[in-house]
Amino acid sequence: MEARDEGTQKLIEVAIPLDDISAATAREKSIRHGHPSTLHLWWSRKPLAAARAVLWASLVDDPSSHPEKFETEDAQNQERARLFEILKRLVRWENTQDANVMAEAREEIRKSLGDDMPEFLDPFSGGGAIPFEAQRLGLQAHAHDLNPVAVMINKAMIEIPPKFSGLPPVNPSTRASLLQSHAFKGAAGLAEDIDHYGQWMKARAFERIGHLYPKVKLADGTYATVIAWIWARTVQCPNPMCRCQTPLVSGFVLSRKQKTYIQPIDKNDHFEYEIRTGDDVPPGTVGRKGGVCLHCHTPIPLDYIRPQGKQVRLSHTMIGIVAEGSRGRLYLSPNPKQLQAADCPIPDYIPNGEIEHDNRNNTIFYS
Repeated sequence: MEARDEGTQKLIEVAIPLDDISAATAREKSIRHGHPSTLHLWWSRKPLAAARAVLWASLVDDPSSHPEKFETEDAQNQERARLFEILKRLVRWENTQDANVMAEAREEIRKSLGDDMPEFLDPFSGGGAIPFEAQRLGLQAHAHDLNPVAVMINKAMIEIPPKFSGLPPVNPSTRASLLQSHAFKGAAGLAEDIDHYGQWMKARAFERIGHLYPKVKLADGTYATVIAWIWARTVQCPNPMCRCQTPLVSGFVLSRKQKTYIQPIDKNDHFEYEIRTGDDVPPGTVGRKGGVCLHCHTPIPLDYIRPQGKQVRLSHTMIGIVAEGSRGRLYLSPNPKQLQAADCPIPDYIPNGEIEHDNRNNTIFYS
């Protein structure tokens, strides 16, 4: 991009509607369906609304940069208020799929930069929020990161979908039923293929290992499919008068929205675990400074836990079950059938090999 005139100021250098951007950012935290944050958990993920606002306001000229068009301060304020209204619409999550809003935002960028749109580079892209929004605003985005997980996330969000933009799906099921009467906009065709072949892989997986996940019977007599077990490592209490195997759990909350948690039940020589709801959540048993025995409350320092792990003396216990319900996840207490199913030998066909520890070998630069 050519260097701008020294007297040119961008909108972000003068003023932006921070209250509206903050409200859109807070609203975004409750978005689950269709949000990139559900693709893969990533620490320090930037809110999309904030990234979109900062990028747009950094590209659009402030009215004060064009005194030939806006001669008075009132005229500049009036034009700035118009740009604010565009930005307020732009940061709303509900408008991210609105073609008119996006076209309006891109047009303002063109007014400031001309038809030669700049390319965008994020050298430390992480979860990809900033290059993702740059691409949404019509810029050619480049992302770079040393972490291979970040590279994978960015490829899935930024690099691969545009290659299939406007193309129909290839799976035979969708092509037979929808191809003749359905127009696939954006990456909708790719999404259909991912859903189709994802379901296919799930079905094949259940054919091979479904017997390891026996269904659980619910209170209404129906059965639910187990999708995960929740485990905790345990360590033997250092108190010679106790020697109880206590779980090493930082927290027992399962769902804050449902107020669901795990309640350990002390049976003197062992613990059992129940799934409960409410606000009376027990504290965790381990932190940065060590743990505490659930039975006798003896402190368990990290200097004791770490050697136990190195000597393969830590054990494990099932503390909960996650099942697939009609309205979302179900959290259930362990039962003998599930414990028996989990008590199986380690298969001999597990992958075996060394992990590459030099992340520089995974550096990928792409657009």
